[in-house]
Amino acid sequence: MTLDPTVARFLEFLRVERQLSAHTLDAYSRDLLTLTRFVAGEDAGDDSVEATAVTPVDWQQVDAAVVRAYLAHENRRGLSAKSIQRHLSASRSFFDWLLRRGELKINPAAAVRAPKAARKLPQVLDPDEAKALVEIPVEGTLGVRDRALLELLYSSGLRVSELCNLTWPQLDLEDRLVSVTGKGSKQRVVPLGSHATAALLEWRSELLATRGADTQAATGAGYVFPGRDLTRPITSRAVQIRLAQLARRQGLFKRVHPHLLRHSFASHILESSGDLRGVQELLGHADIATTQIYTHLDFQHLAKVYDEAHPRARRKPDKS
Repeated sequence: MTLDPTVARFLEFLRVERQLSAHTLDAYSRDLLTLTRFVAGEDAGDDSVEATAVTPVDWQQVDAAVVRAYLAHENRRGLSAKSIQRHLSASRSFFDWLLRRGELKINPAAAVRAPKAARKLPQVLDPDEAKALVEIPVEGTLGVRDRALLELLYSSGLRVSELCNLTWPQLDLEDRLVSVTGKGSKQRVVPLGSHATAALLEWRSELLATRGADTQAATGAGYVFPGRDLTRPITSRAVQIRLAQLARRQGLFKRVHPHLLRHSFASHILESSGDLRGVQELLGHADIATTQIYTHLDFQHLAKVYDEAHPRARRKPDKS
């Protein structure tokens, strides 16, 4: 897409200095493209990458009133409160960068507030559902792979991108540890459960037996879960589709996806340990506020137990 030159420099800074992922950079690009078109008086409603080039903007002329008008425009377009919050966050980061470079005297978005989004708690599997999902019958090479994939997701709470890009050197099956590089290129080491370790050992043996001619792809520096040609990793989309199929096969009617297993991992660990800081480290969250949503899940569970067990907890009197 054709961007304002200043925005293009900011995105290059994020790519090189901050080493943000391509997905995050794309989100910044789209949000700042929309902002640029609004400030330039162009069609801010067209956020397609094929849209015409934008007019370069004099960012020093942008004040808080312009930013508020921009957010109001996005609201009228029907964007959700969460999407507007994301647009405001991208704008703040951009103006902060200009401020640090001496190209602005103030951040016009600093004092602007976005509408509050309704807090949506993530769905999780209960322990019995998680057990039913990961303990799928092992049938052939694909079944061995699926068991290893599911056990690893639930055992260590990996993001799907971390799972797909995982290579064998990142696994220490003897000490039962996995090293991953998460968001912002931050590295963390997460324990492997005994069931996940056993499933991965079986998967490695299966790879050696079926693809032993290519030892690097099987157990060397290759991907733990390679694609069909062995040189590339399995795609996130392929994992998503496969999990949905396996969930239906196991009789689970929830919408099962890779992040659901990460949510379930965090919720079950927190419910058993109460160690919020530990869960933050395991998930690789930079801000503990991100992890705190699982405390709401834990309280929700406790409240349900209380309502069902305590004789004076009923919300409405028994009319019988």
